[in-house]
Amino acid sequence: MESKGRRKRLGFKRFLDSFRYSVEGLNYAYKNEQSMLIHMVVTLLVIIFGFAFHISATEWLFCVTMFGFVMGAELLNTAIEAAVDMAMPDIHPLAKIAKDTASAAVFVLSIAAFIVGAIIFFPRFYQFFIGLF
Repeated sequence: MESKGRRKRLGFKRFLDSFRYSVEGLNYAYKNEQSMLIHMVVTLLVIIFGFAFHISATEWLFCVTMFGFVMGAELLNTAIEAAVDMAMPDIHPLAKIAKDTASAAVFVLSIAAFIVGAIIFFPRFYQFFIGLF
C-alpha cells in the first residue's frame, strides 16, 4: 500500500488547487462565522486609521502580525469546531472542552491585538481630539 504522500498529485495544478481550497476556507469562514466578519471589519478599520495616522513601518508590522494571528486562530477554531461536531454529534464534556479552549485561544489573541492597537492608536486619537478643541 502506498503512503498518502506518494498518492498526492504534484505539480502546478495541485498548487493552484491548494490555493483555491484555502480561498474557499476563507470564504466559508467569512460567510458563516460572525467572529471572522468582525475580525475583518476591525482589520479594515485598522488599515484605514493606519494610513490616516501615518503609522510607522514597525507599527504596521505589529498590526499585520496581529491580523494574521487572530484570523489564523479563528480559522483553526472553525476547523476544530467542525471536526469535533463531525466526530461527536452528541453533546460530550470533552467536545465542549475542545471547542471552548479553541475559542479561548482566539479570545486571548484578540485581547493581545486590542492591546497592541491601543498602544499604537490611542495616543494618536488623543492628539487628534485634543487638536479639535
